[in-house]
Amino acid sequence: MRIADRMSVIKPSQTFVVNSRALELKAQGMNVTSLAIGEPDFSTPEHIREAAKAAIDADFSHYTAVPGIPELRRAAGEYFGRQYGVTVPMESIIIAAGGKHALYNFAQAFINPGDEALIPSPYWLSYPDIVTLAGGVPKIVYAGTECGFKVTPAMLDSHAGPKTRLLILNSPGNPTGAVYTQAEMDALVQWAIDRDIFVLSDEIYDQLVFPPAKPATAVGWFAKHPDQIAVANGLSKTFAMTGWRVGYLAAHPDIIKKITTFQGQSTSNICSIAQKAALAALTGPLDCVERMRAAFQRRRDAAIRTIESWSWAVCPKPDGAFYLFMDVSRCYGKYAANSTEMCTLLLDRAQVALVPGGAFGDDNCLRISYAVADELLTDALERVGRTLSELAV
Repeated sequence: MRIADRMSVIKPSQTFVVNSRALELKAQGMNVTSLAIGEPDFSTPEHIREAAKAAIDADFSHYTAVPGIPELRRAAGEYFGRQYGVTVPMESIIIAAGGKHALYNFAQAFINPGDEALIPSPYWLSYPDIVTLAGGVPKIVYAGTECGFKVTPAMLDSHAGPKTRLLILNSPGNPTGAVYTQAEMDALVQWAIDRDIFVLSDEIYDQLVFPPAKPATAVGWFAKHPDQIAVANGLSKTFAMTGWRVGYLAAHPDIIKKITTFQGQSTSNICSIAQKAALAALTGPLDCVERMRAAFQRRRDAAIRTIESWSWAVCPKPDGAFYLFMDVSRCYGKYAANSTEMCTLLLDRAQVALVPGGAFGDDNCLRISYAVADELLTDALERVGRTLSELAV
């Protein structure tokens, strides 16, 4: 059977591969805890669920405009205004089936074959494949634990070239939880603008930043340079709506029109019911978000205290999201030579599922998601610690 050549250059998401294996073992009766999946363990807030029920009862079940219902596009633009003082007009917003869909569609509409995209590493594992599928060339800019997993303009400068057309930023970051200050992000965006490089800022975790840190955004730059900035966001992480699949993108109206054309030939509009739920989320209270953020911060602090007691692990304290990116390379040796083998070993011996850092561009590390109940997190880390301590050199 003939398969398209492009399928040979993309890889399955390691996050879902690992979590699927953990679920298989759990179904076999093993006491497996998954710290692999990037999904809040909270329920979608009640007022959002009620809005979806009301939409069903009102038979809001037909096609909508491809870029989303007008009131939701306005609400997404007004979100930026409430949070950052820059309201984005409706014609600069498109609603997508999750943040990943928004990023994919942008890449398809923007990247030409051979265009280079700078991707700070460690990176969210889908960025390189999204660029590659659009015909682009990912250019990885590595920033390790000694940099707090954050790149600088000088680091970007050493990787940029005449074909560099795009810079992808992500703060708070997946897999590291690293948060750029506004000054740090401003310096990166200014560097790109000075070189006529477009900036795509993925801000999906912007509400999950732990005080005293504050979220940084590129939306202020969008107001000044709409032809060089796009900002992606979504509801999956902030409102525990992963399965609802709602994301949105702010970009120049001309880009939005092109993405609308592309989306119209692929998915058309996203689920009408999910759009009504998203409208309730973006226009409703945020106290539910604050409760989730406080829980994530508590879990982060507990996990960091545990990891700091491990002399053979290095893990910068993250200021956002719900991930830890832990360097365990001192434990590599006879039984595990890389992050993939280490995750397999931990699943077999400790019955804990983590994601190999190699999938995110750093094979020295493992990603831990602390989006699980406190007691599960504590128990899982104890099991991981016992196993890794036996391997440490």
